[in-house]
Amino acid sequence: MYKIVLQNIENKYDFNELTKIFISEGDYELYTDTEFAQSEAMACDEKDTFNVITAGGFSKNQVKQELYKKLSQITGKTPKWGIHTGVRPIKLVCELFDKYNGNEELVRDELSRIYLFSDEKLNLAVNIARLQRQILKPAPQNSVGLYIGIPFCPTRCLYCSFTSNELRTEKVEEYLSALFLEIEHTKLKMNELSLYPESIYIGGGTPTTLSAEQLDRLLTKIEESYDLSKLAEFTVEAGRADTITREKLEILKNHNIKRISINPQSMKDETLALIGRNHTGKQVEDAFELAHSVGGFSINADVIAGLPQEKLTDFENTLTKLISLNADNITVHTLAVKKGSKLVDIDSAYHIKRENVANDMVKLGYSVLKHMGYEPYYLYRQKYMAGALENTGYAKSGKESVYNIRIMDEHQTIVALGAGGISKAYFPAENRLMRVPNVSNYEIYISRIQDMLDRKTENLFTGGLLC
Repeated sequence: MYKIVLQNIENKYDFNELTKIFISEGDYELYTDTEFAQSEAMACDEKDTFNVITAGGFSKNQVKQELYKKLSQITGKTPKWGIHTGVRPIKLVCELFDKYNGNEELVRDELSRIYLFSDEKLNLAVNIARLQRQILKPAPQNSVGLYIGIPFCPTRCLYCSFTSNELRTEKVEEYLSALFLEIEHTKLKMNELSLYPESIYIGGGTPTTLSAEQLDRLLTKIEESYDLSKLAEFTVEAGRADTITREKLEILKNHNIKRISINPQSMKDETLALIGRNHTGKQVEDAFELAHSVGGFSINADVIAGLPQEKLTDFENTLTKLISLNADNITVHTLAVKKGSKLVDIDSAYHIKRENVANDMVKLGYSVLKHMGYEPYYLYRQKYMAGALENTGYAKSGKESVYNIRIMDEHQTIVALGAGGISKAYFPAENRLMRVPNVSNYEIYISRIQDMLDRKTENLFTGGLLC
């Protein structure tokens, strides 16, 4: 058990997040010097106790640097994102580009010297930030990103902690009725403020767990409710291969949906069975062929590096197969052991045990996809990721997702509907965000729908909000 004492520090949160990257949560205790002086731990002769000593005037980043160096000495680890523990490293890089008026040399210097980014992650982050600034201008005034959540799945995956629920057919209609009330409410409020969606993203869950008739009804409701004349992108996560049919794909096409996701996570049948997905790699191939035959879709595919029992060759085979299926986007996720997942109950330290293989897979993914003409264009991180790595979206030129870039950039209001949806009001004059969450449980969402509408009225749709 390590006992870590932070001198002259009151708020431990950021330092705890950094420590978790090096050491499993149950294997250390983190104290402020005041807490340590008052604790029983001080009386113990503990050889693994060490201080992070800071003189007055040290910045938080300087203290994190000191902690990083001590933890590196103890564990032998050198996490590639340095002292940065946030979800959005690309946002940091873009802010530095603004700070230094586009001077890339100064940006790189600060990321290396202050944040301790490795050369690998520094190059990745700077290249993504540069690409984003080239392909996407600031969000148009009065535009929003619109997210609509369908919180149902055929089964729950081993690693999943999302607010998705195994499908109960009798509850879907109740959920849609509540969702339609929220659509109607946001329509009225957006019209009052002359807001319009620049992008729409229907996610989940698995939206194609809806029947063809329900899916058609939802898309019709959206078209009737919002001004789509300036819509740049409309995405539907088709998701699981076992929910995709020709009829549903034709409905998407008839509603002018141009972007879909078909997400295998792996193309290895044994892995799919192990993680709880009731479909095969062949069904994924069939879903791609079906989508291509219907025509008109840009297709994203999600894969996960570090899945249980997978080897590097398994991951390479998955990428090779998806490239051969002509996926326009491939998003490489790193396995995260999330609280509330089945995997965390099995082994809460699994992400630490798989960090080396996950790192090898992520590096291989970059090499293979770059070689085949895919460029990394957006990136984000999560807690408890194997190797404290990242999720990276790769795209063929011109196939980058507007919504994905905007939601990570956080300079546009996101209006999120449905159970688990988290709206974010952006106030540009103050460069400030306000979170306006819906409840996660879909049954509570149904019963408290009026509360969800009131939250949006009071907190999201206000006079200072001009996107």
